[in-house]
Amino acid sequence: MNLERYIAQRVAANKGTQSFSRVIIRIAVVAVALSMTVMIVSASVINGFKHQVQEKIFGFWGHIHLTHSTGYGQVGDTEPISKNQPFYPHLDTIKGVSYEDSWKFLWWENEDKIVQRESEGGVRHIQVFAYKAGIFKTKEEIEGIILKGVDKDFQWDFFEQYMEEGSSVIQFSDSTASTDILISRQTANRLKLKVDDRLDFYFGNNNDFLKRRFKVCGIYKTGLEDYDKQFALMDIQRIRDINKWDADEVGGFEVFIDDLDDLELMTQYIDQEELPGSIYAQNVRDSRRGIFDWLALQDINDVVILVLMLTVSIINMVTAMLILIIERTNMIGTLKALGQRSWSIRKIFLYYAAYIILIGLFWGNLIGISLCFLQEKYGFVTLSEENYYLAVAPIEVNFWTVLFLNLGTMVITLAFLIIPSYLVTRISPVKALRFK
Repeated sequence: MNLERYIAQRVAANKGTQSFSRVIIRIAVVAVALSMTVMIVSASVINGFKHQVQEKIFGFWGHIHLTHSTGYGQVGDTEPISKNQPFYPHLDTIKGVSYEDSWKFLWWENEDKIVQRESEGGVRHIQVFAYKAGIFKTKEEIEGIILKGVDKDFQWDFFEQYMEEGSSVIQFSDSTASTDILISRQTANRLKLKVDDRLDFYFGNNNDFLKRRFKVCGIYKTGLEDYDKQFALMDIQRIRDINKWDADEVGGFEVFIDDLDDLELMTQYIDQEELPGSIYAQNVRDSRRGIFDWLALQDINDVVILVLMLTVSIINMVTAMLILIIERTNMIGTLKALGQRSWSIRKIFLYYAAYIILIGLFWGNLIGISLCFLQEKYGFVTLSEENYYLAVAPIEVNFWTVLFLNLGTMVITLAFLIIPSYLVTRISPVKALRFK
């Protein structure tokens, strides 16, 4: 039998604990529970926020853009390239990059060590696109816009979940270019448009200012306000006609991959192994660095919250430990008189503290996970979609994150409690028993 743990259990079960000590212990339990609740909720919200915003961005843009090298990083009128490329459409058959495939991408950590990387997934889909900048005009309003031309290979799954009115699919024809256009709710509101309305698109071409007419087939709202207000989707053949491109020319290719962790590796592999020299591969993290830097800042917020909550938990547990030791001075003196070593007695109080922490962790997990479940089911906490790209605070509870938070809180808090437990060694058994 573990004597220290047995004594700690008896002390914890003792109903004769002074009222002041009981209050301190309860405060410590509440502090640990509150800290764990806040850590679980904050970690789940930040994970959900980053994941959903990234999913929106990648769903809108794809993971990797393949464009003419002269149009690197541009959004708007770009140099056309032929879609009859050796990599199109077979690129989506790449299901992994092995060590042998990626030998050009060995990364040096130091002068005498080489690290090889291997992707777990591959390319999920590839589709063509083209841009054309111009102006929308109605009878009363005018608005700058960038038309994004798409073809039959375009995946509509992303837009279907954000459709508010009309159809999310442009009706393509083999003989003529479709006049359908898909606009955002922002554009529809500013131009006072609804489904089936007509609008004119004005654009510059060889020093001329020309006009084309379109019909609104659908209205979407992704919540990506900066993108919604800039882009409208239409048949890529219309852009070919406007730009006087050949039937096989496009502005570029959007590539979707299976695993986001492979983004850098797949970008390098495609750029150097699959593309001709005139075409350049760039992932969206590089081309839209501002928003991803902003998302990375959320990790700092998460760390700050974790540190603050751990500090609250540690301070309250240290206070509880000191009160418990002072209250049990007579017990400590008796155990020392019976030959018990100071470290053995300190372990009694550490076991007792662990018991208090476990109670706090239990209630913290129960409350934290319950709050996450309620938010995920009912969405009672809302956000400004204009500022945060999401209308409802997202939740993504990760089992391993919750386990790490529990183990980390237990280990770190107990480690800090070793210091106040040193007070046990300062108690003289003679003085403790004299004032019994």
